[in-house]
Amino acid sequence: MRFNTSLIHGGVKRDDKMGATHVPIYQVSAFEHTSAEELEKIFGNKAAGFTYTRLGNPTVQAFEARITALEGGKASIACASGMAALTNAFLNILRAGDEIVTSASLYGGSIDLFRDFEAFGIKTVYVENNNWDTFEAAINEHTRLIFAETIGNPGLDVTDIRKLSELAHAHGLPLIIDNTAATAYLVRPIELGADIVVNSSSKYINGSSNAISGILTDGGKFRWDFEKYPGLKEYAKFGTLAYTAKLRSGLFRNTGACLSPQNAFLNQIGLETLGLRMQRECDNAAALSSWIRTSYPEITVNYPGLTESPWHVIAKEQFHGGYGAIFTLRTGSKENAFRLLNALKLPYQLSNIGDTRTLVIHPASTISLHSTQKQREDAGVFDDLIRVSVGIEDIEDLKEDFEQAVKQMKEENYGREY
Repeated sequence: MRFNTSLIHGGVKRDDKMGATHVPIYQVSAFEHTSAEELEKIFGNKAAGFTYTRLGNPTVQAFEARITALEGGKASIACASGMAALTNAFLNILRAGDEIVTSASLYGGSIDLFRDFEAFGIKTVYVENNNWDTFEAAINEHTRLIFAETIGNPGLDVTDIRKLSELAHAHGLPLIIDNTAATAYLVRPIELGADIVVNSSSKYINGSSNAISGILTDGGKFRWDFEKYPGLKEYAKFGTLAYTAKLRSGLFRNTGACLSPQNAFLNQIGLETLGLRMQRECDNAAALSSWIRTSYPEITVNYPGLTESPWHVIAKEQFHGGYGAIFTLRTGSKENAFRLLNALKLPYQLSNIGDTRTLVIHPASTISLHSTQKQREDAGVFDDLIRVSVGIEDIEDLKEDFEQAVKQMKEENYGREY
């Protein structure tokens, strides 16, 4: 099936007894069974079935199946948020003394999470994205995984997933990719060699900012070394799916960050229009960023779709259907950034991406507030930076709104040059 068809039909079981076209919302905490023997088998992983929504739920399972099909993986686990999905993805194989090697260009929340890991004896080493020599130099006998974002948020650097996966596998390490900003519409990381793909499904997958959630997908291809990852040893019988089997039976079950059935239902509704929305949003981002660059040369525009972007070549080779729906602006000062943000009328100022609406934010004072100065700079965050997540509005309306906002910014700046 092609992309938009797969969004409707991929991973879907059309077996509802009442003929419902969506899996119903099983809004229950626990599930009844007819015998103690049956319940014992399910709890002992000797029979399929549902017992408690923290462990599994039909509505959530349907969402997981659709994302597994979309990403081209073997299994998925849905969590209460994108950060919960990342936490589960990492801690499933990490223990005290282990190290993570990651691209330095990351969402501020991920950097905060890595700082929290330090209390558990887990170290994170940050390196410049796509700098293969620094990646090689950072890997040692304690390294247990490589991590990067497909499109850095908000740096907008584009990871060469194929090369990074080859480097990781040469050292016997799994590659975990956060694909939130790109989605499977632009690229399927598993096809390029990634082993685990994480999506904050609160963003483009949901599409309407009405449900917090996250999901991780296991490619089911990595050959786990059970000496290097001893926690997986008892799940060796599951072969390349040992990672998912351990997570489903351990950390995910016991920490309880499960996805609610209601949010799983909302995500499935949003998922069906992912391709249509991403096409429109990518087209709008390309048009709006190019127009601002041409109309206001004093404003620095960063977007992978612009030919002068250092990431344009990689993005062109790796992506299909566009270059993403996010671009950034550098206005010359924090004061100018705030003036521009406050003058815009259509975009919403809030901490999210991937909505049907255009969203704007000042990262340095919000999502990257708790990062160090060096971490901000490495992630492409500066005091004069604005992140724009472009929606599906008519492009002429967006241009007119940014035009009046820039004009107002200049007037408030008393006409001074940047």
